[in-house]
Amino acid sequence: MTTRDEGLVVVALRRGDGRSTAPGTAAPSGAMTLQAGDSVLVRGPWEALHRYTQSPDVIAVDPPLSLQRGVPLGRGWRRCLAVLAVTIVLLATGVIQPVIVGLLAAMALVVTRVVAVPQGFRAISWDTVVLIAALIPLSRAFVASGAADVIADLVLGLIGGGSPRLALLVVCVLTLVLGQFISNVATVLVMAPVAASFAQTLDVSVQPFMMALTVAGAAAFLTPIATPVNLMVLQPGGYRFGDYWRLGLPLALVFLAAAVLYVPLIWSF
Repeated sequence: MTTRDEGLVVVALRRGDGRSTAPGTAAPSGAMTLQAGDSVLVRGPWEALHRYTQSPDVIAVDPPLSLQRGVPLGRGWRRCLAVLAVTIVLLATGVIQPVIVGLLAAMALVVTRVVAVPQGFRAISWDTVVLIAALIPLSRAFVASGAADVIADLVLGLIGGGSPRLALLVVCVLTLVLGQFISNVATVLVMAPVAASFAQTLDVSVQPFMMALTVAGAAAFLTPIATPVNLMVLQPGGYRFGDYWRLGLPLALVFLAAAVLYVPLIWSF
């Protein structure tokens, strides 16, 4: 017996009056209409479970997200953790280039039979790959076309010869906003010439602008497309687009305050 739209297998059914169909017993044949108060135990793919629990006629006792996050460790988890530990050590020491480390880690998971080759290809986040590939030429085009200089001239025209801290605030806010829609690495590359133009026009040191730029560029917390890491955990974590800004906004404000108020104390204008 399965649900009508999602195709979920009904493992057990308990009527509102207490009658139940235990797992393993024969279910009634034909169509069955659920009534208010009935409880069903279903089994199926995560996507189908999510759709089923979003129905206005269904109240989930255990939401699929909580069950999905509590899935026990599978076969080969010790080998997987060992590969992860070696990968972290290689990345931290810088003995091998990060790209090579990533390829070696993927090969190690296949060789140790933690994952199969087809399974590995299915696990690739192609959205992340396309996003990164698209942002690199976008960043170069932003600088080469002169758009960075146009933004610098426009903002400087608005704030005039104001204080360097005000200009620093503008740079950090622009970096914070742009960093939510394009890669934070690309954002820093785009805003670096803008920040340098600010410092040159105001006749101050460029160091606080550059350091504040790196701090504000790291505050990519408000959208899943802000960084590849945010995008990679979107589906496995069961997050939605709007979940990021709830926790990301307070943290982004902390980064902004550190960039504008604290950085100039270390690298003065």
